[in-house]
Amino acid sequence: MKYVLVSGGVISGVGKGIIASSAGLLLKTMGLKVSSIKIDPYINVDAGTMNPREHGEVYVLDDGGEVDLDLGNYERYLNITLTRENNITLGKIFSKVIEQERRGDYLGKTVQVVPHVTGCIEEWIDRVAKVPVDDTGEVPDVCIIELGGTVGDIEGMSFVEALTELKRNCAREDFMQIHVSYIPVVHGEQKTKPTQMAIKAVRSAGLTPDLIACRCEKPLDAGAIDKIARFCQVANERVLAVRDMPSTYQVPILLSEQNLIPLMTSTLALDKLQISPVLQAKGINVWESWKSLTVGLEHLHEKIEIVLVGKYLEQADSYLSVTKSLEHAAMRCRRKLVIKYVDAEALEAGKSKSDPASFYKAWHDVCTSSGILIPGGFGSRGIEGMIAAAKWARENKIPYLGICLGMQIAVVEFARSVCDIPLPQASSYEFDGADEDRVIISMPEHHQGKLGGTMRLGLRSTVWQPETQWSKLRALYGLQNESINERHRHRYEVNPAYIDTLQEKGLTFIGKDETGVRMEVIELKDHPWYVAVQFHPEYLSRVLHPSKPYLGFVASVAGMLSEITSGENGAKVNGIYEELNGHKGNELVDGDRAVF
Repeated sequence: MKYVLVSGGVISGVGKGIIASSAGLLLKTMGLKVSSIKIDPYINVDAGTMNPREHGEVYVLDDGGEVDLDLGNYERYLNITLTRENNITLGKIFSKVIEQERRGDYLGKTVQVVPHVTGCIEEWIDRVAKVPVDDTGEVPDVCIIELGGTVGDIEGMSFVEALTELKRNCAREDFMQIHVSYIPVVHGEQKTKPTQMAIKAVRSAGLTPDLIACRCEKPLDAGAIDKIARFCQVANERVLAVRDMPSTYQVPILLSEQNLIPLMTSTLALDKLQISPVLQAKGINVWESWKSLTVGLEHLHEKIEIVLVGKYLEQADSYLSVTKSLEHAAMRCRRKLVIKYVDAEALEAGKSKSDPASFYKAWHDVCTSSGILIPGGFGSRGIEGMIAAAKWARENKIPYLGICLGMQIAVVEFARSVCDIPLPQASSYEFDGADEDRVIISMPEHHQGKLGGTMRLGLRSTVWQPETQWSKLRALYGLQNESINERHRHRYEVNPAYIDTLQEKGLTFIGKDETGVRMEVIELKDHPWYVAVQFHPEYLSRVLHPSKPYLGFVASVAGMLSEITSGENGAKVNGIYEELNGHKGNELVDGDRAVF
């Protein structure tokens, strides 16, 4: 097993996840099988109970694992399927060590950070790195390990010690470290001293970076590169300038231009590995497709404007997978994406008096947009604003996409406006919790008062209902497919008692779960695109394989839905062929790529 450790210094949030994903993609273009592990040094067992307004989105995996959003980057870039074990937290490690101590595994010894906690970390990495993550079903050749935070953080020191031990136990050519640092600019001068001190701290902890990736707004000056190389004791060519790019999808190309592949090959002796010719050819095809899709994005002129009506807008990463899915779809449609973020509370009637400027600005954005999207969320805050936005989209034939909560909002709005179901029944148990006689109710398996891991999580099946061949969404998935598999994360669902009433008035539930009781997909037949889904399709969207609900939504906004639908079912859209993602019901073709 080859390990590539990506660590960070100076400040957090400088793009370690993108650099780690980009390095993994470049390894895959060589035909190598790549896995990844994200280390988060917080004591939470997982990310499931973290507030998106502070931590960013919670990403959900096939097995229902609620993990850090960086695992979404790995899956999107590398087209792999990870498990909850690929996200290591200090909470998981402590829980396991304490469990082993209670079981008597340590034979009466004093349990210490070294060697017991660090040994548990090293064993975890060694075990998970060997788990197959792609459609080959084979053990990966390389595992990318991203260490969250910055080296020197007190909560991360046990992980640093464990990684030092891992390096010591590996052959020299089996371990490589890329350290990501930030280069600030003060009075027009690029300052290298923070990076020098960060490398010094890394070395004092027992790790020696092989490459230094310098995050910067503009290309690094030759003098800055020379200074970093000299004082950090690496060759000049091992200092990589990762400047701001028009799109993060262009970062792999930037790193490739700076010879990252030859640098990783020489450090890890990758040229000695036996690589399957089939995987080599596939890697070449993926790389050419990637470049064809991402180069020139900044020169696209035809714009589409989409409004995202949300409630966690304080944190840029709260809806990361949603925005990435929109980007994937826009790239496929060759359109320049403009997303306007509207606070749902600003759309509510009360704001017209308390804050009229925000109220009229929010409604101006909604009324002038070409598409409206309501993503997932929890709680009652901003709900009436979301309902108002969904009503505007339905009545004015504006393309609408509802995700999880966005589907429940669409059902509540339809129940109130079209079915004349009175309040409080035309609401959700989540919003008031008075009783269960609501259009949206709590799921039977939802444990009240216990939040961690109690939702309906992970990959679940959705079965298309009879006589729904007219569905625009189903056409994108392929009419030959009777069911699809998508990832879920929700506690509430449509009340079966109201299904007949809703359908009689025209709200068609075109997809249900395998029991036929749980509603999964709604669509209006006489609308350009009014689709809402209970699952989270953004978790399975890939750069080269856009999510179908998002692709249909963006294509309808761009006025090219019929073109995209025929292209999807014809296995080719804008010269890019589909790449299988390994989920039954979502794959359509298996062909080579074609350059534009």
